[in-house]
Amino acid sequence: MVIKQKFRKIFRASPALKMLLYSALLILNGNSLYAQNPWQRLAKQKSTLGLENGFTTYDAGAFNLKLVKSSQTVAGLQPKSVKDFDFVPSDSLKLRSSDGLYHLGDITLRIRSGAGAEWKSYNTAAKRNPVKAIPASGTVLAAANLAATLPADIPLEIKRFWEMQNGSLVLRFELKNTSSQPQEIGALGIPMIFDNIMQGRSLEQTHAKNVFYDPYIGNDAGYLQVTRLSGHAPSLIVTPVGRTPFEAYNPLNDDPTPRSITFEGFYEWMVHSKAYAEKEWKNVEQWNTPTAEILKPGAVRSYAVKFILSGTPKNIEDKLIENKRPVAVSVPGYVLPKDVDAKLFINYSKKIQRIKVEPENALTVSATGSTKNGWKSYSVKGNTWGRARLSITYADGLEQTINYKVINAESDVIASYGNFLTTKQWFDQPDAIFKRSPSSITYDNETKQQVVQDKRAWIAGLSDEGGAGSWLGAIMKQLVHPEKTEVDKLKKFIDSVMFNRIQFKDGPKKYGVVKSLFYYEPDSVPAGTYAKDIDFKVWSAWPKKEADNIGRSYNYPHVAAAHWVMYRLARNYKGLVDAATWKQHLLDAAETGMAMVTMAPYYAQFGQMEGTIFYLILKDLKDEGLITEANKLETEMKKRADHWRSLEYPFGSEMPWDSTGQEEVYVWSDYFGYQEKADVTLNAILAYMPVVPHWAYNGNARRYWDFLYGGKLSRIERMIHHYGSALNAIPVLMDYRKNPDDFYLLRAGYGGLLGAISNITEDGFAPAAFHAFPSTLKNDGITGDYGSGFFGYAVNTSSYLLHHKDFGWIAFGGNTSKSEKKVVIKLTTAAKSAVYIAPAGLWISLDAGSIEEAAYDTTTGSVTLKLSKSGAYTPEAVIRLSQPAKIPGAGTYSIKDNTTEERGAYKVALSAGNTTEVLINK
Repeated sequence: MVIKQKFRKIFRASPALKMLLYSALLILNGNSLYAQNPWQRLAKQKSTLGLENGFTTYDAGAFNLKLVKSSQTVAGLQPKSVKDFDFVPSDSLKLRSSDGLYHLGDITLRIRSGAGAEWKSYNTAAKRNPVKAIPASGTVLAAANLAATLPADIPLEIKRFWEMQNGSLVLRFELKNTSSQPQEIGALGIPMIFDNIMQGRSLEQTHAKNVFYDPYIGNDAGYLQVTRLSGHAPSLIVTPVGRTPFEAYNPLNDDPTPRSITFEGFYEWMVHSKAYAEKEWKNVEQWNTPTAEILKPGAVRSYAVKFILSGTPKNIEDKLIENKRPVAVSVPGYVLPKDVDAKLFINYSKKIQRIKVEPENALTVSATGSTKNGWKSYSVKGNTWGRARLSITYADGLEQTINYKVINAESDVIASYGNFLTTKQWFDQPDAIFKRSPSSITYDNETKQQVVQDKRAWIAGLSDEGGAGSWLGAIMKQLVHPEKTEVDKLKKFIDSVMFNRIQFKDGPKKYGVVKSLFYYEPDSVPAGTYAKDIDFKVWSAWPKKEADNIGRSYNYPHVAAAHWVMYRLARNYKGLVDAATWKQHLLDAAETGMAMVTMAPYYAQFGQMEGTIFYLILKDLKDEGLITEANKLETEMKKRADHWRSLEYPFGSEMPWDSTGQEEVYVWSDYFGYQEKADVTLNAILAYMPVVPHWAYNGNARRYWDFLYGGKLSRIERMIHHYGSALNAIPVLMDYRKNPDDFYLLRAGYGGLLGAISNITEDGFAPAAFHAFPSTLKNDGITGDYGSGFFGYAVNTSSYLLHHKDFGWIAFGGNTSKSEKKVVIKLTTAAKSAVYIAPAGLWISLDAGSIEEAAYDTTTGSVTLKLSKSGAYTPEAVIRLSQPAKIPGAGTYSIKDNTTEERGAYKVALSAGNTTEVLINK
């Protein structure tokens, strides 16, 4: 009891520590909080790596390579261009020097003799013994026979070589079958051990010392990119040498380094994976076809990877081309709506011999020639919903795979999502105790049931990201494409549940937002209230007092967004929402922002997920002439931005490192003119938001712990397109609109934008995220915190028209056609409410109405819009123009004919029978 009282005091004093301990509890999955710290347990393990025997250092081209003498594994991989930085976790070398801990230079295998035999597992880390050095000569820096650190029954002789090839460092393994029988190598992994251990480091230290790494699981063309948290140069690229395909990316879950919110875990580059596919990964569709290698008696096979020093993340593809590696660029990306005419560009010197699509006919791929700079060009069309693999075989035998995700047209995806939320997820039944009805509530797509109880109170409690996600998504869907029946349902939810129960409507706590409507307090409710098959004896089953707490700032943006959408519907449409209520909805949104900083001040000092909503509210307050309210909100937001400006890396949150605060930090830093801090923020985002030829990782902002808080399958795991993808796409695309020559920004941002809807099923279920582990590779079972990501999609969905120096006229979010003087983009987004004309730096957005197509006159610079005909609730379009990019000679664009100006926008009456043309001139 005394211990518990002490922890309660600590919790009250430090909410951040409270969340860390909460995380520990979930990670331990019910084990005692008071168990020994796992890092302390690790430190007590016997060191077996042989550190006491010293180290050897080598000049390895762009690197200083440091090897442990006894193991010849890497103790240091330091780029010569930067001081006091190491790509590998050298600071924790001693801590991680016992048996079972992987290091760069290790190898894992599964081998069997004969097709019916059992696979036997081997790895060089399991039981450490000093390896036998082999005399080095020529280009070899160090070499060893690894027999001493492998079991005696292994039928292979394995030698490892650290060598230089054409000035680059190479790690090579040579395997020889020393038995009298053929040996099948069913799994071969090369652990990729780089310093992503953030335990015990401050934000400043992590951005200076730590790295993230992201895979392109592309077989022979695959690579691993290792980037610093700051986003600064240098980066590291690991590429295959010879036939060492990047077939799968396997988590090293047997490594004892404690996985948590400060450590995602290590992975291995899988060259062969058949043995896993037959066992742990059975019946799971892999990114690539699992393979094995048969070595005949006496046969020798080498596997090798190369370490290439690069610049910032933006420079990686150029460095790959420089090193004669295949580079693929898909426009608009690798999430492919069926109505989009995609383009694929390949840069590789060898002729393409064959292109294969799996499943057959899932994609239609047609050659369209080459660009003036030698990129091979293809058109790509998605035909069948679901995953699709494109395999390209080159004349030199190299095989490259590109994984696409084909989805229905965006409008169909969003319509299905909205319908699912307001039917299958619509909770409308007696709920006298928790009073959550009516609402869109969490849904379990595996059991096909609404989640009305969960040991994590928020999941069933309609607040926090994991509980608010469903109703937030349902409301944000109305911003993209409003449906009267859905709006009517959501209006009832807002009036009776959200702005009455989740958020206080009256009294001293007015505008405060509670943590959950669901709680666990069996002594205060009738017997039988709680399900017997749920273990409620965990910290996350909050009692009512904790559920009623209004001190968590992250709950406020969800509610503010709902008020704001109702304002938008009331103000810009006719008959969806009572037009007379628009002002109150907007004021309620603004007051929610004010309440956040006064009632939840601790976490309000950090950037919020969906924090962009306060910027959008402020813009509308100003446009409406509500200057007093605007000044109040702006003053509070500036205080926060000034605080962030004073910090080197202002990305704190409930977690020691996070990837969601950056969104709002960038938005306000940009708004208040703090360009240096905006740049710091953008660089940090690009460090964890890769651009790679794979739908799952392209634009996928890093997150690896939220399956604990918002998922059904609860574990530390790299999440595929969790809500961070779409939220981080907001600042990335904002910055692109300021810098339209930076094609990388558009690709990264659009990857995150479409990644946000890539996991929605055909019938409209949207999961918390997709599971990355090769043992799973499927959607999570519940909706969880998906709605935050859909917020990012809804406020950022847009089309882009640009002229690329190599690829010509291309579009993201639309299809292009060209005449002598005009380039036309036909919009394919669900909302069709925004288009950016990159050559003009012109951003066109609609508060109401939709754009069928936009034509850009390459001679005069004028733009002609074709607006959709009027609808039942849209008799007029509301058009806004801005020019975020400072393009010399661009002039100032405006609309002069048949419009009225109001609230800084143009109003255009829409035709009932035909499209309406609007000319935008300089």
